[in-house]
Amino acid sequence: MADHALDNEMVDPRTFGKENRLHEIYSELRREDPVHWTEPDEYRPFWAVTKHADILEIERQSDIFLNDPRTTLLTRQQEADVLEFTGGSHIAIRSLVQMDNPDHRVLRALTQSWFMPPNLKKMDGALASLSKEFVDKMEGLGGECDFVTDVAVWYPLRVIMNILGVPREDEPLMLKLTQELFGSSDPDMQRDEKQAMFDTNVITDFFNYFTKMTEDRRANPTDDVASVIANATVHGEPINHIDAMGYYIIVATAGHDTTSSSTAGLLLALLQNPDQMAKLKADLSLLPGAIEEAIRWVTPVKHFFRTATQDYELRGKKIKKGDSLLMCYPSANRDEDVFENPFTFDIERKPNKHAAFGHGAHLCLGMHLARMEIKALFSELLPRLDHVELAGEPSWVQANFVSGLKHLPIRYQMQRKAA
Repeated sequence: MADHALDNEMVDPRTFGKENRLHEIYSELRREDPVHWTEPDEYRPFWAVTKHADILEIERQSDIFLNDPRTTLLTRQQEADVLEFTGGSHIAIRSLVQMDNPDHRVLRALTQSWFMPPNLKKMDGALASLSKEFVDKMEGLGGECDFVTDVAVWYPLRVIMNILGVPREDEPLMLKLTQELFGSSDPDMQRDEKQAMFDTNVITDFFNYFTKMTEDRRANPTDDVASVIANATVHGEPINHIDAMGYYIIVATAGHDTTSSSTAGLLLALLQNPDQMAKLKADLSLLPGAIEEAIRWVTPVKHFFRTATQDYELRGKKIKKGDSLLMCYPSANRDEDVFENPFTFDIERKPNKHAAFGHGAHLCLGMHLARMEIKALFSELLPRLDHVELAGEPSWVQANFVSGLKHLPIRYQMQRKAA
């Protein structure tokens, strides 16, 4: 009974709004049953994998452990809803994270160069300018704001929308749809019941928007990522509609939401660890290490599934062909066998082999951009802050796939400008 209650709590989106409790559960599993057969009431059963080494072992063998057909936690009812919505397909969105080779390799290559450091280098000036714009906005708010809703969600959104080619006036729509997609289990973010009843659903809204964008970029190609996707060829044929839509959606959602979570999480961790804040403000050369530690600390992507294509033994457990394995990234990033004092926030942690960006073939495409964005913002923010403190209780999104801070109320004083 104890295990069954734990299984239910571990997948409950509300647990992800209580970070301390989530880590208590993962710590218990790492200690007692690191490859744990899990049978929650509303979900098909799976193996919960909580150790860093085991997750890397799975991820580096993409031929044995596949992303398709089960990628993320869905209840049995949600799986039935997807089948009904799609007319028989088990996935509503087919993006890079749902794909296996050879499709994954071919489609990833379409935009990979866009997100590599040599190409991103040309964005340094734009990121510095945008960072100044948002810190100026903070200064104009009179010394108090919600760092999440006023800064952290909008800054990475602006960056990725510029890359994708979405006009500024559509950014609020993209944010709303992203939050409804990733935060569908959170009462504050899920789609309004009346709207859900009478309007299209989130996926349809994304498809409608990006179908129009595809038509425009095919007629009038520009130098943005949307033009690359719209005019791509895959295996010698024009990219099919479903794959194009999935590509747009993964760039337009994961491309900013995860960075937003790490950005807000870094500021909260510094506020809760004033010695680390003082150290970083005194020496901004420590910022890259602080960013890595924040990404480990927050781990915005909470899980992915893999499906075994053959029988396999993992830490003494007999995995059967067809079994699902849930890779619990926040647990991997607090693994005592990998990180000394894993529950201590240390901006000088070396090495910091966190698993937040994944591993192997599905290593996060946008990881270099995420680091650059956070570095640019904090390089502007920290020197201009005289003082900053919490002005209320932080709160977290109740979502078990991608989530982070929902609110971070702060009170602050900016440095006075020289006369």
